[in-house]
Amino acid sequence: MFEEATFLRAVHNLNDLPPDTGSEIAFAGRSNAGKSSALNVILNRKSLARVSKTPGRTRSLNFFKVTAGGFIVDLPGYGYASVSKKERLDWGTLISTYIQHRSALRGLVVVMDARHPLGKLDRSLLGWVSGMGIPAHVLLTKSDKLSRAESIATLNHCRAAIARSYPGCSAQLFSSADKTGLREARGVISAWLNKKPPVKGE
Repeated sequence: MFEEATFLRAVHNLNDLPPDTGSEIAFAGRSNAGKSSALNVILNRKSLARVSKTPGRTRSLNFFKVTAGGFIVDLPGYGYASVSKKERLDWGTLISTYIQHRSALRGLVVVMDARHPLGKLDRSLLGWVSGMGIPAHVLLTKSDKLSRAESIATLNHCRAAIARSYPGCSAQLFSSADKTGLREARGVISAWLNKKPPVKGE
């Protein structure tokens, strides 16, 4: 599934979204959390998602086809202060409208730097999607930069905080550098992609 990922399109306007069918998994996170690197490792590509030393490079909804009717959607990073206020508002409208109204969306992967998890914007996003009943899975990236004891403590802290406040959310350690957590992340995404859409009226 993941080895066959191909870029479909970049969406800057909601009118350009693909048909709202099939299954989609969206990736979100702060602009410097390692989202593009995580995507490339999960999709087994070196540069399918753009990796840049300059945060905030993703400025559209980027769709990657991973299977028949299945897509990974790379959302613009949030919390990047160096873009204009208007641009941040445009991104926010694009992201929020997509998440709130996209029937094909099966789950949201929220990427957080393991050294700085659960920031204000991260908590706000988790609270919002949890309230809408959208499953979320936290990738605590760059875990290779922590000691084993620090990694375990961080994971336990995050899981406890998530269990208290965000029903339907889960968390794991992840590293693009040494591929820690790759199988687990792919397992969650695969399960979501294979999840059938809810029956109307339920």
